[in-house]
Amino acid sequence: MILAAITIETPETVNTVLGFFSKGGLFMWPLLACSIVSVAMMILREQALRRTKVLPPLIESEIERLAPGESPERLSRIVHHDGSSLARIARVALQYLRSPRSENVEAVQTRARHEMVRLEKGLIILEVIVGIAPLLGLIGAVSGLVHVFSQLGLSSGASDTRQISRGIAEALNATVFGLSIAVPTLIGFTYFSRKVEVMSVEMETLVVELINKCYYGRSSREFAPAKASAGTMPISTPVA
Repeated sequence: MILAAITIETPETVNTVLGFFSKGGLFMWPLLACSIVSVAMMILREQALRRTKVLPPLIESEIERLAPGESPERLSRIVHHDGSSLARIARVALQYLRSPRSENVEAVQTRARHEMVRLEKGLIILEVIVGIAPLLGLIGAVSGLVHVFSQLGLSSGASDTRQISRGIAEALNATVFGLSIAVPTLIGFTYFSRKVEVMSVEMETLVVELINKCYYGRSSREFAPAKASAGTMPISTPVA
C-alpha cells in the first residue's frame, strides 16, 4: 500500500513542480542553471575539503612526534609521496632547511598562499550565485508585474482575471525560486569559507611547529659568520 501511495503521489508532485516552474516565466531557466551549479559546486567542495585530504593524520602525527633537533628523514619520505596541502607546505619547509630560517619562512608563506587559493577554488562561484539568484528572482518579479499592468484594461471578464493571475504567479514564483537558491548557497559558502579558514590555521600551526623543531639549536650557528665578519671589520679613527 505504501508503494501504491508513493506511485499515486509522485505524478502529482511532479506536476506541481512543473506547474510552479512553468508559471515562473523566462527567468526561471537561468535560476535553474544557478541551482544546478550551486549544488554541483557544494558537492565538489565537500569532497575536496575533507580533513583527511587536506590534513592527513599520518603527517600531522609525524610532525607532533618529531623531537626538537631530530632529523626529519621519515617525515620527508612521507610527504614526498603525498598530494595534500599540508604535505606540499611541509615539503617546501624541508627543502629549505639548509637556508636561513627567514628564507625558509618566506618560502613556506609563498607556498601557503598558493594552497589557500587551491582550497578556496570554487567558492567565488558560490558567492556569485548568492548575489545574482535574488536579483534574477527580482527581475522575474518585475517581468511578471509588467505583464499584469500591460493586460489591465485590454480585455474584460474572465480572460482579464486570468492574465492578471498569471502575471502575479510569475512574479511570486520567480522571487521564491531565487530566494530558495540564494539561502542554501549562502549557508554553503559560509560553511566552506569557515572550514578553509580553520584548516589554514591548523596547517600554519603544524608547519611553524615543524620549523621550530628543525631549527632547534641552530639559531646561534646561523649568525656566527655574520658576527665573525663584524668583529674583523676595521673601525675608522676620527680625523683630528
